[in-house]
Amino acid sequence: MMAGVAVPSVPTSAGGQERPERERIERLSQAPITFDQPDPDRFDVRGVPVLLLEDRDLPLVTVLVGFEGGYGHFPREDYAAATAMPSLLRYGGTSDMDPAAVDAELETYAIQLSFGSGGGAISSTMNTLSEHLEVSMDIWGRMLTDPGFDTDEIDIWRGRQLESVRRRPDDPSTLAFSEFNRLLYGDHPIGWEMDEADLTPEALSRERLERLHRRIVCRDNMLVGVTGDVSWRELRSVMERLLERVPECEAPLPEPPLPDVRREAGVFVIDRKIEQAVVVLAHPTDLPLADDPAYFAATIGNAILGAGGFSSRILSRVRTERGFAYSASSLWTTPRTYPGLLGAVTRTRPETAVSAIEVILETMRELRSQPPTEEEVTTAVDRITNGFVFNFDSPAQIVSRTMFYLAQDLPADWLERYLRGVQAVDARGIGRVFADHLRPDDMTILVVGDAERIGWEALESLGPVSRLDVPEPGPPESGPRGGPVGGVGS
Repeated sequence: MMAGVAVPSVPTSAGGQERPERERIERLSQAPITFDQPDPDRFDVRGVPVLLLEDRDLPLVTVLVGFEGGYGHFPREDYAAATAMPSLLRYGGTSDMDPAAVDAELETYAIQLSFGSGGGAISSTMNTLSEHLEVSMDIWGRMLTDPGFDTDEIDIWRGRQLESVRRRPDDPSTLAFSEFNRLLYGDHPIGWEMDEADLTPEALSRERLERLHRRIVCRDNMLVGVTGDVSWRELRSVMERLLERVPECEAPLPEPPLPDVRREAGVFVIDRKIEQAVVVLAHPTDLPLADDPAYFAATIGNAILGAGGFSSRILSRVRTERGFAYSASSLWTTPRTYPGLLGAVTRTRPETAVSAIEVILETMRELRSQPPTEEEVTTAVDRITNGFVFNFDSPAQIVSRTMFYLAQDLPADWLERYLRGVQAVDARGIGRVFADHLRPDDMTILVVGDAERIGWEALESLGPVSRLDVPEPGPPESGPRGGPVGGVGS
């Protein structure tokens, strides 16, 4: 007799009939489960939008603030100072407290802080016990609005960045992505990479930092979100005092420049004697993030092409069928105001680099010529739908996302629109969006790897080949060095 898991029998009456309990179980019904997204309340304080979502589960309050005004709004000579701003706001002290004194205050009140930045904005988050909200907001407000820009901390940040510049060629993936951005976006903030010319003492002078701080940390650039154990009645006066510290903007921020994106196909090689070749290939695409069927079709199409993990075509072909690489993925970026990229990335042995590229291009051509199967579409849609609940993990996540929608001029119910749009995608819509936007023969292809093992002739089969001369990694040069102090975005 085969051993196995015992299956419990259904209770029966003496005559072999199922008991009435079974009938009652089968008649049970449940009302449909509905989910209503909690929406933050919106208030305006001194012209600044403030979002509040109460959460009384724990005696904690989280405050998030965003300022439009990352390095993308300023010329290249301000790149280092704008990039350093979040780290120096956190670690540079205030005008009346040195960095050690600030850290002591944060420790005393168990205040947790993070600071970060992107090309278009800087942000900070403060988490505190609700009983310490008033004093925590005072300390955090001074850090945001009255920074000390301690010279020692400036030197530490500069030293760490110089070390990072020198080490960049050590990592083939970092090198590939940075050089690819430079190839396609050129002298534009998207294509910028920090170099030693950006990191002169003059570029990080206190005067420059203070000037940029005045341009960025001001009310017209500001959004605030609050969640936790606090009501608007309790919060209002505290928020008033915080925003009293924030001055009005001296002038509007400069608009970020629109990039002149490279649109010519080509093959570029960075010769490195390494065991894995890094491949990046893409071309520009003008499909923006928008409440539009084409955008939703592109989202699902990208998952089917290569962004959906093991169920996607590129990984299946490159890894499962051919064994060329452990990982491979597609990418389809959809910025709001400038062209994005449509392409793929992978790592493989130098001897199989060209073959892997050919498989990726052929997979793209297949999706251009015929739509995906209904099963592929259902799988991709279900992955997004089933993960929808994770957009509501915490009240802070909900508030942060709502702030992002406001900053991007998206509707407040964008997430619901996104879900409905994704669920409405069908195979024909994906076929149309690939036919309109995917151009495998127009790819810019960058390979970082051992050119001799890859084979120059094999590379030339993909198109005209250009060699990029990027300095090899070398021993560290003399100069300032950073310690173990840093912050998000540093």
